[in-house]
Amino acid sequence: MITLYSWATPSGHIVSIMLEEIGTPYDVRTVNISKREQFHPTFLAVSPNAKIPAIIDDGAADGPLAIFESGAILLYLTEKSGRLLPRSGADRAKAFEWLFWATAGLAPTLAEFGHFAIFAKRKTPVAIDRLSAEADRLLRVLDRRLAEAPYLAGEHYSIADIAAYPWAAGAGVLVREHLNAAPRVRDWLEKLSARPAVQRGMAAPLLAARAARAPRSFNNP
Repeated sequence: MITLYSWATPSGHIVSIMLEEIGTPYDVRTVNISKREQFHPTFLAVSPNAKIPAIIDDGAADGPLAIFESGAILLYLTEKSGRLLPRSGADRAKAFEWLFWATAGLAPTLAEFGHFAIFAKRKTPVAIDRLSAEADRLLRVLDRRLAEAPYLAGEHYSIADIAAYPWAAGAGVLVREHLNAAPRVRDWLEKLSARPAVQRGMAAPLLAARAARAPRSFNNP
């Protein structure tokens, strides 16, 4: 069994989508970041960087294994399951390439944009304009890649698509005009959102929080 520490954010959705895609049983434990539960010592023992998602795999070969960072978790799960990563060749290289692009470029840009444009009490126009322009650039990069192939790694759906999808899906809230200028991204989002595993993975953190009147969290074990 895998325990997934998560919350209903784009980062939180990545791993639940992966677990649904590979059919691995898992249990969601909510980490309410609005209540700063990510700084609870119990969670820090799993994720030293105080970020979701994180997992503990009780079935790891050498005993329970804690892993943090969404990209690292995706790589661990794809290697363990043997699914959603091309075995060799150019497609495998492309999967790594676009996985790292999503985790190192798309995700932090949209996260920072969301902070400055929506959540920050004091708006900083220079930061908002800078991040808006970078979000537009990244969506155009994604659109050009999807003009070359149906999925980020090539002909087949992979962990690269899973890493990028929740962030691109949430981009419409921030940069709808940019997304409208990326028709292939819109088509790709529609295709992925129709996958049952993606639907279940996107719903999992929220459903876990609603599962009981006192959801399992670090303040309500």
